[in-house]
Amino acid sequence: MQDLTLVIMAAGMGSRYGGLKQIEPVGPNGEFIIDYSIYDAKRAGFNKVVFIIKEENYDLFRDTVGKRVEKHMKTEYAFQKMEDIPEGYSVPKERTKPWGTVQAVLCTREYVKGDFAIINADDFYGKEAYEGIEDFFQNNINNEYLLIGYEANNTLSENGSTKRGVCEVKDGYLEKLLESVVEKQNGIITAKPINGSPEFRLEQDNLVAMNMFGFPENSFTYLEEGLKNFFYRNKDNLDKCEYLLSEFLDEYIGKKAFKIRVVPTVAKWLGVTYKEDKEELIDEINLLIKNGTYPNKLWE
Repeated sequence: MQDLTLVIMAAGMGSRYGGLKQIEPVGPNGEFIIDYSIYDAKRAGFNKVVFIIKEENYDLFRDTVGKRVEKHMKTEYAFQKMEDIPEGYSVPKERTKPWGTVQAVLCTREYVKGDFAIINADDFYGKEAYEGIEDFFQNNINNEYLLIGYEANNTLSENGSTKRGVCEVKDGYLEKLLESVVEKQNGIITAKPINGSPEFRLEQDNLVAMNMFGFPENSFTYLEEGLKNFFYRNKDNLDKCEYLLSEFLDEYIGKKAFKIRVVPTVAKWLGVTYKEDKEELIDEINLLIKNGTYPNKLWE
């Protein structure tokens, strides 16, 4: 029996937050957002977790998250390295960070055998989302992909703009995914596409992607192909460009390489984009503990 794996993207330092927000305690007994994500995934049927981290953060992750999680789930660590790029290219001297979330997921290819879910380390998605992914994989006979879609108004921070993938959906399948900077001001939600397209207005229930995806096992073939094409397209601009999962998915929808089912949720996003978000997140977790969604001591 193959593993059902949770891949957690945790290589970012969180520049706007000002530190390793992935290991900031938010639970009453020192739990991190990652702990709640893994707990939800485990009770939904996942049996393995792969962390994508920077190699220099390995000891810190192992001593904090790892020592708790390894008792309950198979655990692996994949290192996102700037030098892990297609043959024929070199890292520019000016380059200061890795190549985006597609390259991050590719770092896990030796650890993932079977279907897998992808999430951000610093986003709290709710247990229903993991149950939805597990149910999807149980019935995924056509090697489709999955996107958990959140209503835009349920994903915004009161403390500034956030990046979201704006979804166009038809008959339950994704037609377009546009990475954008989304912000709510005076009750109006606007999206500024990062590709420079004109700004547009979003309805409150417009679905957006929060980097919570379900990928079938054969995904790595497409990811490798996509990364090679990305490097070729940007061969004269490799000092700053990034290749995001939202761009990869939108690109391969256009090629009709595979279909992406969108499962909507009315759950409220919780996370720490800015320092000021942390207090609200802690309050919400305490409410979930009070109503019995989580135990007070998560791993006991």
